[in-house]
Amino acid sequence: MDTYTLIIGISGIVIISFFFNIIAKRTNIPSVLLLIALGVIIKQFVPDKFNADVYANLSTLEIVGNVGLVMIVLEAALDLKLEREKRKLIINSFLVALISLVATTLLLACIIYYFVPNANDFMKSVVYAVPLSIMSSAIIIPSVGGLTGKKKEFMVYESTFSDILGIMVFYFLIGVEDGQGGKEIALSIGLSILVTIVVSIVLAYLLVYIFQRLTSQVKLFLVIAILMLMYALGKKLHLSSLLIILAFGLVLNNASVFFRGKRLRNLINEEKVQPVLHDFHILTLESAFVIRTFFFVIFGMFITLEGIFNLTVALVSAGIIAALYIVRFLVLKLVERRDIVPQLYLAPRGLITILLFFVISAHDEYVIKDFDPGILLFVILISSLVMTWALIRYRGEKVADVLLSQLPSRKVDEDGDGINDSTEENVESNVEKQDFNQF
Repeated sequence: MDTYTLIIGISGIVIISFFFNIIAKRTNIPSVLLLIALGVIIKQFVPDKFNADVYANLSTLEIVGNVGLVMIVLEAALDLKLEREKRKLIINSFLVALISLVATTLLLACIIYYFVPNANDFMKSVVYAVPLSIMSSAIIIPSVGGLTGKKKEFMVYESTFSDILGIMVFYFLIGVEDGQGGKEIALSIGLSILVTIVVSIVLAYLLVYIFQRLTSQVKLFLVIAILMLMYALGKKLHLSSLLIILAFGLVLNNASVFFRGKRLRNLINEEKVQPVLHDFHILTLESAFVIRTFFFVIFGMFITLEGIFNLTVALVSAGIIAALYIVRFLVLKLVERRDIVPQLYLAPRGLITILLFFVISAHDEYVIKDFDPGILLFVILISSLVMTWALIRYRGEKVADVLLSQLPSRKVDEDGDGINDSTEENVESNVEKQDFNQF
């Protein structure tokens, strides 16, 4: 593939992804599903002479995925305001994420151990179960904009905590497989958590302090480069690097909360922080969009459709999906007790799940050879479709009307006046705003 053809392809994917976002906002279908479908189409129909497979390899996917993960968590942190009245919400979201992760991992490990052929090592089954137990902040965060404030914040916090805790547990389990004993693992977990928290807090304060004093106009990507460096170093040391990213975003977005007292208050100038915070928010939002686009398109190019028609794959996937929502229902009832809809159905799997499965595939000692990737595809697709249904129903609309009304030939006319209801809404809105450019 020549340089100009590659540029055309990359530009085309970004443009298509932009329209996928529009469709996602109107229908609540996660744009992730559309991007995966686009990847499948590219693999099936792009002529071999363009060598698209050369650019869709595991190394590319892993790099894009890790960069995207950092940007997505940072984007989420920059949306979170820490206030005294939100303490209960934050604690509850953490408890739901933690209990769900542990319970779901154990239950899914049993399903994999007993129903996946040749999964005769329970520890390996647990390693496979952890990625499937982690909610996808990459899908949830862009999808919950239509929820009320409390529900939206709960889902953002829970999905972020789920990412962080899940990655920590995953790498600790790899440590177990490397031959560490129970006491060593317990000590390693405690030490790792303590070191990560201390490093995260110190770095967050230091970066925010330095960040506001940079006079150069080129500073946003400098800070992102530093964050990526800290993330990679943390991964090398088996620390939860996402906690460093989350801490930085929270401190930057809540400077008045973290810089208290005379000494700390003198270290921060909120008038300088606010405009930079605004620019940073736009940068992370745009970057996360682009990276998320290419990650899921490349992932779609790895999918083989044969596994979808395998009965065993379908049954195991159905068992996993059922286990996910049963555990989630019980945990939400235990912690939140009431008003758990639509949160109950917002549990998609996505970027983290895919990334960790690629980590497993890169280490033969953890691989269950008869574990069909179709299971992963089923779980991602079904959990995302369930979320789509729940978000549409939460808005009080009919699923068929929302989805089919986007087709040119489909008209929804509930009031029986012979005019498409969506057209009437557009006319009324434009008349009110005097914005006739939208026609």
